[in-house]
Amino acid sequence: MRTAPENVRRVACVGAGVIGGGWVAHFLARGYDVTAWDPAPDAEQKLRRLVDAAWPALTQLGLAEGASADRLTVVATLEEAVVDAEFVQESAPEKLELKRDLLTRLDAAAPAGVVIASSTSGYPMTDMQTTAADPSRLVVGHPFNPPYLIPLVEVVGGERTAEDAVTWASRFYEVAGKSVITMNREVPGFIANRLQEALWREALHMVANGEATVKEIDDSITEGPGLRWAFMGPMLTFALAGGEGGMAHMLDHFGPSLKSPWTRLEAPELDKALYDAVVEGCDEAADGRTIADLVAERDRGVIDVLRATGRLPRQEDPR
Repeated sequence: MRTAPENVRRVACVGAGVIGGGWVAHFLARGYDVTAWDPAPDAEQKLRRLVDAAWPALTQLGLAEGASADRLTVVATLEEAVVDAEFVQESAPEKLELKRDLLTRLDAAAPAGVVIASSTSGYPMTDMQTTAADPSRLVVGHPFNPPYLIPLVEVVGGERTAEDAVTWASRFYEVAGKSVITMNREVPGFIANRLQEALWREALHMVANGEATVKEIDDSITEGPGLRWAFMGPMLTFALAGGEGGMAHMLDHFGPSLKSPWTRLEAPELDKALYDAVVEGCDEAADGRTIADLVAERDRGVIDVLRATGRLPRQEDPR
């Protein structure tokens, strides 16, 4: 019988490196009992150091009632880790055969019905669930480093994953304090990694060709679009480039530049279907806010980010 997401009390974390350890710290801070396993001989010492190092930041974020690093138990075998788990987070190294074997072992050892999520940063679950006896409960729960600090987790199932397992996992992560994107379909790398990777590849091209230095590339983001991306994604940001006409005007005005050699990526054809999908998507994301509202929100956000990073003096409290 699967425990309701709101009632989960014990989580198992299998793999306790940087990502797995970050998950451990996050779940502990949210008040869960956490059982962890990692085959490395010094895994427990490293894990406890990671949790101790993360705890001050977690304390600033706000600990859940009863949260304590003392609620961590490190065990000697995979089977011990999951024997009474109500949710399992796998965070093994990014090797397909290793992931496939580990998920098969977890499926065999975990209580029936318990959802098992993989932290994979790129593999589709369809490719990882091929040898599991019950692939219906295997999902991807892709976090961002460090998982105890970055809210996002992307959830998606494989071809043999049950829809209710995906729904359950998404709700559990929300209860556990994460910001969840539930994807409708698998795509290698998921959403955010594909966007990161596009930027990363273009940056490497520019360094390789002597077009920009590493510092220039980093500064171009931290002093430019990164200030806006901290609170408003690239789509709404571009919509504001269209002024009062929003995304529709932006596409009409800048759409032809998709054919310009501004990147080594091949741009899709800006046909009516794509045009309409982007415009309608921005309207939906705006959620009733006018262009003027969004501009004011953007301006406040940039100023807040500049102040938070020490690039503008903090204002005195007028009281």
